[in-house]
Amino acid sequence: MHLLVLAKAVMAIMLGFVITVIFGYFALKWLKKQKLGQNVSKTLGKRHEQKQGTPTMGGIMFIIPIIVITMALILTDKMQFTSNLFIVLFVFITYALLGYIDDYLVVKKHNNKGLSIFVKLLIQVFFYIYLSSGNEPVLDIHTLGIKIDLGWLYGAFLLFVLVGSSNSVNITDGLDGLAGGLSAIAFFAFGIICWGSPWTQGNEDLAIFCFVTVGALVGFLVYNCYPAKVFMGDTGSLALGAVLGSVAIITNHEITLGVVAGVFIIETLSVIIQLTAIKKFHRKVFKMAPLHHHFEKLGWAEVDIVRLFWSVGLILSMAAIGFGVWI
Repeated sequence: MHLLVLAKAVMAIMLGFVITVIFGYFALKWLKKQKLGQNVSKTLGKRHEQKQGTPTMGGIMFIIPIIVITMALILTDKMQFTSNLFIVLFVFITYALLGYIDDYLVVKKHNNKGLSIFVKLLIQVFFYIYLSSGNEPVLDIHTLGIKIDLGWLYGAFLLFVLVGSSNSVNITDGLDGLAGGLSAIAFFAFGIICWGSPWTQGNEDLAIFCFVTVGALVGFLVYNCYPAKVFMGDTGSLALGAVLGSVAIITNHEITLGVVAGVFIIETLSVIIQLTAIKKFHRKVFKMAPLHHHFEKLGWAEVDIVRLFWSVGLILSMAAIGFGVWI
């Protein structure tokens, strides 16, 4: 049984990787042909000026393969199409479309303003309502055998998890390979966590979906690592963050998500702290936010920052696996 689980995980990762690398080759050509180039803010400095015009919306390079592979596995009876898998796919596709619209508006307007924050939040509140409908208002920490009845606060908690997760990946997507690598690590952790969550309907199918996503993201990094030939854009980052949050909610691992997504959370907090300090105290805490840009301003090489953040993300994910599955 354990060998079968391992074989399924390896096969899912392999399929995700191979198909994304092949599909990505043609998708990159299409993005270049459409002239869907990134507009780089001048505030990022000379290092990023050379990235001006690099194709964005690269999220389609792994989103389409993930969907195609998942549907193929369902049609060949290698996966079961459960209600939880439907929710994950629904969130994944719809958030990808939301991000795609945002990216498209940015490219067409030739600035970094796409959909308004209000519109994004409004759409994300809709998904919160959809995910939380019918759920008991209980925070269930299976590992510790703790159940906390949050009452009306449960809704606010789920909204925070979903919105925070989707936007934190988006905020972290600022250096070549950073968000993609961290997301691959996070989905690998949740693939194992899903398999260790037998109380969740279709937990094995959710695990396979996570492993397919891992392979697809590693395939995407072939084109996205420094120097990046393409950026995932909001198309990819919003979809990845939303699905990560959805899987955590479905498997009752919202607290574990806080550990797995620790780097994403730190990046987001750096922005909140910076904005609060500027508004309230008229001074900066960091040279620039999010945190990865602070390290750039300190003179760190881009690849060194990414390597450090990946390492921290890997350590946190290993700790989360131990907490969520083993301990």
